[in-house]
Amino acid sequence: MRFLKHCILFYIGGAAYMALEFLWRGRSHGSMFLLGGLCFLIIGKISALLKRVPLAFQLVASSAVITALELATGLLVNRDYSVWDYRAVSYNFLGQICLPFSLLWIPVSLFGMQLYDRATRSIRL
Repeated sequence: MRFLKHCILFYIGGAAYMALEFLWRGRSHGSMFLLGGLCFLIIGKISALLKRVPLAFQLVASSAVITALELATGLLVNRDYSVWDYRAVSYNFLGQICLPFSLLWIPVSLFGMQLYDRATRSIRL
C-alpha cells in the first residue's frame, strides 16, 4: 500500500512538473515527468523531516535539491541542449542550470510542499 501511495505521489509530481513546463515554455520532455516525480517525493520528505526547521530553510533546501537533480538530469539527457538550454541565461552552469530558475524553485517548492501535504492526507490506501 505504501508503495502504491508513493507511485501516486510520483505521478502527481511528474504531471505537475510537465504542466509547469507546458505553461512556461509550451513544451516538455518525458524525462521531465521522471524528474518532477522524484523532486515531488523529495520535497515532500524534506518538508516532513524538517518540520521544526524554519520554512525558509526548507524552501532553500528544496530549491537546492531540485537544482541538483535538474543538473544531473541535464547531464544525462540534455547533452545536446534539445530539452532545455540555459546557456544564454545569466549565471548558468554548463547551460543546464541557472540562478534565476534556481530562485524560481523556491516559491514553486512552497506550492509543491502544500500539494504534497494535501495529497498525502487525501490518499487513503
